[in-house]
Amino acid sequence: MSRSKVFLSSLKMALATFCSRILGLVREQVMAAYFGASGLTDAFLVAYRIPNLLRDLFAEGAFSSAFVPTFVEANQEDPEKARKLFWSLFILLGCITLFLSGIIIFFAPEIISLFAPSFKTDVYKFEVTVNLTRIMAPFLTFVSIAALFMGALNSLKVFFIPSMAPAFFNIAMIGSMLVLPSIFIANGIPAIYSLGAGVFIGGIFQALVQIPILIKKGFGFKKPEQILDKRSKKVFKLLGPGLIGFAATQINLVVNTVLASGTLIGAVSWLSYGFRMFQLPVGILSVSIGNSNLVHFSDAWKKGDKDEASKLLAGSFFLSVFLVLPPMIGLIVFNEDLIRIVFERGKFDAYATVQTASALKWYALGLPFYGIYKIFVPTFYAIDRQKIPVYASIFSILVNIIFCVVLTPIYGFEVLAIGTSLSMLLNSTIQTIILHKDLNLAWNHFFNLRLLKVVIASVMTFTFCLELNKSLGVGDSFTSDALLLALKLGFTVLCYGVLVFLLGERQMVLSFLRKIKNRL
Repeated sequence: MSRSKVFLSSLKMALATFCSRILGLVREQVMAAYFGASGLTDAFLVAYRIPNLLRDLFAEGAFSSAFVPTFVEANQEDPEKARKLFWSLFILLGCITLFLSGIIIFFAPEIISLFAPSFKTDVYKFEVTVNLTRIMAPFLTFVSIAALFMGALNSLKVFFIPSMAPAFFNIAMIGSMLVLPSIFIANGIPAIYSLGAGVFIGGIFQALVQIPILIKKGFGFKKPEQILDKRSKKVFKLLGPGLIGFAATQINLVVNTVLASGTLIGAVSWLSYGFRMFQLPVGILSVSIGNSNLVHFSDAWKKGDKDEASKLLAGSFFLSVFLVLPPMIGLIVFNEDLIRIVFERGKFDAYATVQTASALKWYALGLPFYGIYKIFVPTFYAIDRQKIPVYASIFSILVNIIFCVVLTPIYGFEVLAIGTSLSMLLNSTIQTIILHKDLNLAWNHFFNLRLLKVVIASVMTFTFCLELNKSLGVGDSFTSDALLLALKLGFTVLCYGVLVFLLGERQMVLSFLRKIKNRL
């Protein structure tokens, strides 16, 4: 029953996220075709990274992990108190992020000088990056508010609509790239600014689309009597340790950006495109399972049902590993096929395909550990042990920085992708050890015969896929390439499922298929 609740909630979120990620993939395809992996693309990606730094804190990161358990607790006590907390945080979050957006706009030249010092040698590229940063700065406010809406709706057991919200961001981005460049060029404005406009407009849509369902659930606007009350203070108190981890993460990102921009022209773009492909299974599976687990685990934990909470956690852990192993195999073995079919057109050439595929391969190694990380970080917040993931992150980031600074000048930009995966491995390992002790769980609560079976099945599937890739090679046209890739990916999933079935997990595989069938 525990695993079923997490699975069904995760499935709803995964289906919605799948639609959004497909649109995100289309967005990246359009961007690659129109702008390629050029110096101006690097300019956009560096500029886009600036508001995304703070987004990690105020949207998908520490803020959501601190908000959801507190909101669940308030809603269990009195829905009206939860409503007041929600709008108090809306006002506070809006004011803080608008202030930070203003700082980004004012100090954009200094910020870009810090993040990409090599850009200063190209005056035009530097100017474009600064202007894009200023255009996209308010995106921080829009996406933070959207994440607040999503956290509240997830806590109310509404999963599909909030997970669809990013699809509207992607639609706005695609529309901007298709419509705005010709208009901008006709008015003497560089086409690359259409990307910045798309981010600005998309952020607004991502927040607005969730408002009707909030009103329907009885959480329409209500002016709070006291903006900074006991519970809103608690959220920011829980957020406090996250600021330290956030600072460490951003230092790591600054170092990575500086190292990447100092290697080869296009390296920032290759890493970004590779990471986008890596994020496809992450967003569909890992984030969906992590968010679902946070809601159900927090609900059980706040009610004092620790046995149920532990079962939910174990079920989420196993479900995450079970589901992410086939995508990991596909991304590693068929990386060039994927990048060629998805991105290689227009200004994105064969050389960019090879370089991006190389980054993707190394990112993919960290996929299972990223899934575990997405489950455990919010869990620590739910049990009021939020300092643990912060310390784990700081340590793993420090190791990653040393690793990348030493080896990137010798081996190139691929080291940055390898370092990300190693950092996730180290981080998730530390958190697993500590959570095992904090919840007084036996080791076989996570690592048991069932997990061993799926690992064995994945190793065997990986071996078969390598041989299949050698035998089939590549097609002589886009159509034949796409058909071959579909065949390879289909074989990966089928082979993995059959092997898990033969290794004794018949009931799990059949139950999994039935639930998917019933939800389609």
